[in-house]
Amino acid sequence: MAEEVKSFGDLKSTLIKAKPAQAAEAEAPKANRDSKGRAYATGRRKDAVARVWIKPGRGAITINGRDEKVYFARPVLRMILRQPLIAANRDGQFDVIVTVTGGGLSGQAGAVRHGISRALVAYEPSLRATLKPHGFLTRDPRAVERKKYGRPKARRSFQFSKR
Repeated sequence: MAEEVKSFGDLKSTLIKAKPAQAAEAEAPKANRDSKGRAYATGRRKDAVARVWIKPGRGAITINGRDEKVYFARPVLRMILRQPLIAANRDGQFDVIVTVTGGGLSGQAGAVRHGISRALVAYEPSLRATLKPHGFLTRDPRAVERKKYGRPKARRSFQFSKR
């Protein structure tokens, strides 16, 4: 040990001296983009998994080769998709290409939202502070409860009869 520490005050002063160099490295996260300028992320919700690529563009969202209005016909599902883009003030600035599998339409919309949020942070790390408080970066852990042995469903019981 190069420096001998005699008290907690000395220890604190040596730690404060060492922190600025480490903090400068940690404060500037690097954008994670491929050679074509795209950012990739995976989003999940229930049994749905969405692979999402974003790149600068005019705001087109393509899901499994189809336009978002064709794939997600319900306006509520399209609103769910755009929430992270609107929260980050990036709506209409990125083209989004999505491949989504598994689950139903609602789970797929949630998975795409999660994937878009993570891809935005990969493309522009400063957006993490904007998206995190809204809960867009957190995977929703809720899923269907499994069916139990001796019951018709997860919690449902057969009708009781006294006879």
